[in-house]
Amino acid sequence: MPGYDDVDAERLVPESPSQSGRGAFARDRARVLHSSALRRLAGKTQVVEPSSASVPRTRLTHSLECAQVGRELGAALGCDPDLVDTACLAHDLGHPPYGHNGETALDDAAKACGGFEGNAQSLRLLSRLEVKVPGAGLNLTRATLDAATKYPWRKGDGPKYGVYDDDEPIFAWLRAGAPEGRRCLETQVMDWADDVAYSVHDLEDGVVAGLIPLDALAGDRDAVIAAARAYSEPAADLGAALEELLAQPWWPRQYDGSSGAQVALKSATSSLIGRFCRAAEDRTRAAHGDGPLTRYDADLVVPETARAECAVLKAVTARYVMDRPGVRVVQERERQVVSELVSLLADQAPGPLEPSYAEAWTSAGDDTMRLRVVVDQVAGLTDAAAAALHRQLS
Repeated sequence: MPGYDDVDAERLVPESPSQSGRGAFARDRARVLHSSALRRLAGKTQVVEPSSASVPRTRLTHSLECAQVGRELGAALGCDPDLVDTACLAHDLGHPPYGHNGETALDDAAKACGGFEGNAQSLRLLSRLEVKVPGAGLNLTRATLDAATKYPWRKGDGPKYGVYDDDEPIFAWLRAGAPEGRRCLETQVMDWADDVAYSVHDLEDGVVAGLIPLDALAGDRDAVIAAARAYSEPAADLGAALEELLAQPWWPRQYDGSSGAQVALKSATSSLIGRFCRAAEDRTRAAHGDGPLTRYDADLVVPETARAECAVLKAVTARYVMDRPGVRVVQERERQVVSELVSLLADQAPGPLEPSYAEAWTSAGDDTMRLRVVVDQVAGLTDAAAAALHRQLS
């Protein structure tokens, strides 16, 4: 495809061309789509817990929706759609049980082996733990691994990072020729698609679950704006962003579960996604022209107004869903489960470890490497599996 060369399509371990004639990036997408790591995301809560009253998103459905948004935006700019699709599918693979809450606990439990970061864990899964080609994980192309690396720098270069110390060799390989610390356009599209998908769909889930009172948002303006500051630039006009959203003719005023209310909510969801994607596409085209844009030829330009509106949506969900009464108690228990699981597995290994992890633990050269193996297993558990294993071992 125009904009990509043989270096972009190179794999760490050379392979024969596809017998079906599929392109390199289409093969990458299939490998991630069929991976066990992606399937496990079905058992990891996104924001709203599953209940009989609604069918909320999981990490898996979020990843699929992120891929749909990113694929279309990337294609509109000239990126290879399979490449962007794959980066979106892979962006949350490293999330441990209980999402960011579990990530905090796992980072603390893993301090002796360098800590834990969901994005660095995603690279580890793609290049090592998901075994298809010995020594290369899924053996994805350089461009795909680069596009899936949301934070292409090491620990200490920012609050988040994309690689552990012992995964430096594959990181150096995938970043060969890339500008230091700069993200390729496909990564930027994936990142914006992630923001768009989870800000819009988490809001929708919260409304359907009866947790977000649409008719009370205008009266709760100051609290929503205060919450939004955690998701926005300091200079963003969050008040104007909230007022702009509430003034839209398609913005839902209330939700009672009726057919008409469902139609109105879905219409708002579609309008929001279209609004955010068109804003990024139009501004990027204005900055870089009409030709195909790929890799390091351009940067995605997202208007500050769109980012502010996205931040407001995240704040609404945070205020009414994630910060609702009782949630913090549950989160504290989840962190305890994750922390104790690491200790229990480390004390009883290799017995309770899954076969592949038991093998890695046995061959590990020191306690630091053995702890990383334990962390790898805990990170791969679903919410239910983590709770069940904790009960079993304790």
